[in-house]
Formats: sequence, C-alpha cells, structure tokens
Amino acid sequence: LRERHRHTSWGPKKLRALLAAKYGITPVPAASTLARLLQRHGLTRQPRRRRPVSQPDRTTRTPATRPNAVWATDFKGWFRTQDGQRCDPLTISDLYSRYVLGCRIVPGQRMEDVRPVFRRVFRWFGLPEVLRVDNGRPFGSHGVAGLSQLSAWWLHLGIRVEFIAPAHPEQNGGHERMHRTLKAETARPPAATPRAQQARFDRWRHTFNHERPHEALGMQRPADRYVRSARRYTEHPAPPGYPPHYHVRRVKQQGVIKWRNRRCFIGQALHGMLVGLVEVGEEAYDVYFGALHLGRLDPSGTLRPVPPAPRRRSALRASR
Repeated sequence: LRERHRHTSWGPKKLRALLAAKYGITPVPAASTLARLLQRHGLTRQPRRRRPVSQPDRTTRTPATRPNAVWATDFKGWFRTQDGQRCDPLTISDLYSRYVLGCRIVPGQRMEDVRPVFRRVFRWFGLPEVLRVDNGRPFGSHGVAGLSQLSAWWLHLGIRVEFIAPAHPEQNGGHERMHRTLKAETARPPAATPRAQQARFDRWRHTFNHERPHEALGMQRPADRYVRSARRYTEHPAPPGYPPHYHVRRVKQQGVIKWRNRRCFIGQALHGMLVGLVEVGEEAYDVYFGALHLGRLDPSGTLRPVPPAPRRRSALRASR
C-alpha cells in the first residue's frame, strides 16, 4: 500500500514485480490478490465508461456518375523536404473526372489547419454532393456517427459525408492511385524547401489536370470532363430544417443539449448546431442532424445507437 501511494499510476502487476525485486518477498502474491487489496483500500480507479454512439455507414458508396457527385480527400502521407521540414500535403479530387481540385501543404492535421484549404476550394469550385474520406483525423472521430468538427461542418454546408471502412484504402482507389503518381512525379527526391515543394505541386496539378491523358478516361484529360459545381458555397448556410412536430435544440458547449431538465450529451463535434428530436416511443426520442440519424435518447437521457434493421433473406440472396 505504501508503494502504491508512491507510484499512483502503478497497477497490481507492476507492484507485484516491485515486491519481489525490492523486498525479496517469496512467494509473491498473485496480481489478482493485490488488485483485491487495492480495491479494498479504495486505491483503484474505475475504468472510464465510453458513451455508446452510433457509427457511420461504411457499406454504401455513392457512384461518381457526373462531376461533383463525389469528391475524395486525404493526406498523401508526410515526408521531409531537403531542409528537414515536414511536408503534409492535403489533396482533394473529383472522382468522376479525376480532376485534382487541391493539393496544399498544411501545417498539421487539425481542423484549423485544413478548413482554410476547403474554404478556398469550395469558393472556387462550388460544393460536391458527397465527400468520401477515411476515418482518421481530422475527417472522422470516435464520437457520435463518427463525426469530427470538420465533417460536421461539411454536413452543415449540405455535403453528405461517406466514410470508407477502416484499413480499406482501396475503397478510395481512384484517389489513392493519384497519390502514387503525385509522389513519383514530385517527391522523388523532395524539393529543397516546403515553398519549393508547393511550387512543384502546383505545376504538377496543372499538368495532371490539363495535359496528362488518362487511360481510365479513354485517354481524355480531367479538364475535358470537369465542370464547376452549380451548388455555390456560402459562409453562413441556413440551419437544417426540421418538420413541425420535431423538437429543435442547439448543441451547447461540451456537446450537450438541455432536454427534459437534463443535460444530454450529443457530441462535441456538433457544438453550435441545431438538432431535431422526434418521439418514437415512451420517453424515447430519435435525434437527427439534418437528415443524419445520430441515435436514440433513452429515458435516462443517454444517446444510444440504433442497430440497423435486419436484412431479409431474399435481399441477402439477391446481393449474392
């Protein structure tokens, strides 16, 4: 117990090894015995309970049948320029035309680092219908519906977010193939400085879009197929609308709403956003952010994921 007070983060296994090495105790009590002793004296910490959250749909992918139907975005993978500076290129492409909309070096992979890049791209090219991303930061999180602040902002702009399955980059294959070309033609070897590397990216993007024929496009160039989106970007979009029978609440700091005299946690990524609640049973309410179903508030005020409806056997046969 004295050693536990000295080393407050040590658990039974570390304390057991210490008893043998420092005090020469033999036989050493089992780790489970030490755990019960610590618990009896109030020296254990309860594991943090994770809130159950709904998970994003990673099984459905929208086909890219026209320009701006589906964009993809990702980080190419960082490397160092010849002066030793870290280089993090963020890329955005239109999957129908293969047109590279942006390739910018950003300071890091945080919301405040990448949002200005998307703002510039949206202002110039308009908005896509869908943005396809992986699950890493800053695109996704372990929070409600897998949303981060960045992907919640996209939803607020009216862009649907599609997450690929974890560890399956082939689900974003066209974008990943572009990354291979980008690396081979601009970073082997890297430029002397980040500024010189960005100049390389800019020249490469023009060549890739306007000069390089693509076999997947029937030897056309991406610029031959791409047109700007008719959906224009606005800095202050209208909040999502909800039917009259919905209860509308604004998500406050710490990601909570006030509901039935309770503080109900919805998700920090939705801070400042309006969510809609609709009654689906006795003291149970489904929670939506626009058209996205976030989960169900139970009578205790906890937001829980709703499991998908089971697929019928006939549907399973058809999918095979």
